[in-house]
Amino acid sequence: ISVLNIPGVFHRVIKDFMIQSGDFVNHDGTGGFSIYGDNFGDENFSTKHTEPGLLSMANSGPDTNGSQFFITCSKTDWLDDKHVVFGKVVDGMITVRKVENITVEGKKQPKLPCVISECG
Repeated sequence: ISVLNIPGVFHRVIKDFMIQSGDFVNHDGTGGFSIYGDNFGDENFSTKHTEPGLLSMANSGPDTNGSQFFITCSKTDWLDDKHVVFGKVVDGMITVRKVENITVEGKKQPKLPCVISECG
């Protein structure tokens, strides 16, 4: 199976902060994989978390990037120099806002599935 054909879900949603996805294994934030193996190093911290709509690597400490990522919903400057920003939403921020405002339960898990499909 190609990674591009595996649907992803937004498994964590925190209003006014971020929406998180990229766990293509367990779909709950506990798994993931990348073309580089389980983890890979931080590339650089030159781009800062200055605005909504930035794509950034989710990690559990230095050099622990995998496949999980988040999209910022506000300025999140406390994440600077800890998470690598690698992109920006250029079209579809309305969709990010819709996911951000979905009802959540438990550990900020959406009550309704928020699925990424037909991407790549």
